[in-house]
Amino acid sequence: MNKKQKIIKKIAKRAKARLNKVDPATIGAPAKSGYISKAERAKIAALAAAAEIESAASEPQEATTEQ
Repeated sequence: MNKKQKIIKKIAKRAKARLNKVDPATIGAPAKSGYISKAERAKIAALAAAAEIESAASEPQEATTEQ
């Protein structure tokens, strides 16, 4: 690689690095939670289903008291 090619390569590398700057909006954001196991997913799904059933069960009672 001759001198001119090295210079061009460095310039291209610097230009690419400028595009990879950190977005200020993501600096303070919490980190992504990593891997979620099948057991954890099952727990989350069960809690969501229980909450949905509970909210569905409480809605008809409120409707009967309003009438």
